[in-house]
Amino acid sequence: MKNIVTISINPAIDKSSSVAHVVAERKLYCKQPRFEPGGGGVNVARAIRKLGGESVLLYAAGGLTGERLQELLNEEDLVHRPFPIKGTTRESLVISEESTGQQYRFGMPGPEFQKKEWEQFLRELLVIEPTPDYLVASGSLPPGVPSDFFAQVARVGKSKGAKTIIDTSGEALEKALQEGVYLIKPNVREFRELVGEDIIEKSQIKAESQKMIRSNRCEILVISLGADGVLMVTDEIAEHILPPIVPVVSKIGAGDSMVAGIVLSLARGKPHRESVIFGVAAGAAAVMTPGTELCKREDAERLFENMISDV
Repeated sequence: MKNIVTISINPAIDKSSSVAHVVAERKLYCKQPRFEPGGGGVNVARAIRKLGGESVLLYAAGGLTGERLQELLNEEDLVHRPFPIKGTTRESLVISEESTGQQYRFGMPGPEFQKKEWEQFLRELLVIEPTPDYLVASGSLPPGVPSDFFAQVARVGKSKGAKTIIDTSGEALEKALQEGVYLIKPNVREFRELVGEDIIEKSQIKAESQKMIRSNRCEILVISLGADGVLMVTDEIAEHILPPIVPVVSKIGAGDSMVAGIVLSLARGKPHRESVIFGVAAGAAAVMTPGTELCKREDAERLFENMISDV
């Protein structure tokens, strides 16, 4: 299998719990909390591991929560390389309301980075071993990190001969595309923001996707359509891939699991279409698990086999 490196400049410790009812202006007594490593790149690395693969995770870590994050990653036997920062690694909170099944998700912005810190992070990425064949940059940017950070990551990827996958949104994604990347996975809203058009029909989305491919901003475009699956576009094909029907327990981690499934399958030498189908299966497997738990390998592989046999 080819080498995968995932990066997270803004990781978190995800704290999840539940309460019978969410009521404003009242002290609420939650169930025993669960603590897990979190943040885009971290969750992609964790999902790759759960799916039976390996990657190297490079991430920023600072303060007591940064130390706890390292402990949690050790518990999951991930290959991880923390990059020390002066600030304190953030936490996020997910509360499930038992009476309705609704989730309330609170994400914090992360620590303020100094210029020398994010620049050193890029230098660490430039010399990381083993040299990545696939470089996955996922998640949000913390304060102090410039909006072209992922574009600079893509530039590092090119210099190392790696295929860079970017999973972020807004200006950070737009600037990464200006540099040129291998694959992106926006949802429909994020894609509309990218192209600046009020597009609704799948035919319009397909046409704008093909324009993006032809402009060499990316080679593979996987647009998440939510419960309607994904639209996969390359220079050769454009295909709507429907997801399997599964019980929805929690949607948290579905996108990261999808990215993990795609990159792991690509690293195993599988073709584009098969890799995206496996990614969709991994994303569907993630929604079957509670709270912030990610996909399970047995679920992802079973769903994938069913999807392939139905094609």
